[in-house]
Amino acid sequence: PDVTPDKLLTAVFGGFFIGAGIGLAIRGGAVLDGTEIAALLVSKSSNLLKVGDVILVLNVFIFSAAAFFLGIETALYSVLTYFAASKMIDFLIHGLEEYTALIIISDRHALIREAIIRDLNRGVTVYKGRTGLTDMEQDILFCVVTRLEIGKVKGLVRELDENAFIVVHPLADAEGGILKRTALH
Repeated sequence: PDVTPDKLLTAVFGGFFIGAGIGLAIRGGAVLDGTEIAALLVSKSSNLLKVGDVILVLNVFIFSAAAFFLGIETALYSVLTYFAASKMIDFLIHGLEEYTALIIISDRHALIREAIIRDLNRGVTVYKGRTGLTDMEQDILFCVVTRLEIGKVKGLVRELDENAFIVVHPLADAEGGILKRTALH
């Protein structure tokens, strides 16, 4: 039954639910039609493409056929549905463990380093640097966390030094050290 007569809502939320189903299936080790296997293999060998992106590219051929046989409007709604699905797939496969780098510059670097290690169980690398303005030696902290932990780190740093300088960098990939990524298969 139609939940809503609005085709746009149906396309977007349908895509989210399709993506959730495919993403959970892939995380659980299952496949639907084989494109997921190809997408996993391509995404493992390419740092540029995620699983959802590869599935979207493979479905371009299907969208082309839909445009020819069913009309352009239906094909465009299909593209929108699979775009939403690909984003949901990427979120379920990569999103929860997406790593982010934090650079922290503070006069209280030793306290902050100890607190991150103790309270968040994360490693911290200390770089020796110099301030640009005063040319004084300064320890620079570098820490890799999941995107869900950024707020915890910032809160911890602000408790210890409200004037600390914090830079957040998204990372395309991080592995090794104390980082443990859950294998998909």
